[in-house]
Amino acid sequence: MTRLNLVVLDMAGTTVADGGLVEQAFARAAERLGTEPESMPAMLDHVRATMGESKISVFRHLFGDEARAQAANKAFEEAYGELVGGGRIAEIPGARAAVEQLREQGRTVVLTTGFARVTQDAILDALGWQDLVPLTLCPADAGGRGRPYPDMVLAAFLRTGAVDGVQQIAVAGDTSYDMLSGVRSGARVVAGVLTGAHDRTQLTAHGATHVLGSVAELPELLAREDI
Repeated sequence: MTRLNLVVLDMAGTTVADGGLVEQAFARAAERLGTEPESMPAMLDHVRATMGESKISVFRHLFGDEARAQAANKAFEEAYGELVGGGRIAEIPGARAAVEQLREQGRTVVLTTGFARVTQDAILDALGWQDLVPLTLCPADAGGRGRPYPDMVLAAFLRTGAVDGVQQIAVAGDTSYDMLSGVRSGARVVAGVLTGAHDRTQLTAHGATHVLGSVAELPELLAREDI
């Protein structure tokens, strides 16, 4: 074992607090597509259950045919962007400081999301995080498959060249899908955080090696885990 020199962090719920904007944006998108009001509660339940998954995958499940799923995804991204542009987003307390501390420890940090690139960039712009890390990834950057697949973590591994093997990777996220993605990538540390969608039981059940109060605790954890 060697130092955990590649750290792959989720955004919404882990480093970014969006105050339930995913659900609000989904509701706006569904309304724009003419979704029947009686269908909304079940759809929102599915959106909550699949937090962390690539959004287009969620819409394929909910809307069926590809054209309608793509239209729903476009409407969602537009609605989310409108909310972000309205100042409805902030960092998780201590998140930026944690990223900076990780980098000071000599680690490469990558930010990942299940959103499309246009939405990811809007979030980074709103927070002033454009230069915070050397690489940010969305599902399209890793071949199109988002979480729970390990593709974004493995893309970070390949594109940064920061470490020699996957056992030198740490992954952190707030959802079961983040945990599955980390486990499937072979990462040595898969840390769940309690600032987002899923609780300790869900995170542990899906493979979390550690559960933290927030990402602010991650630098100390990794310093202990280094061998």
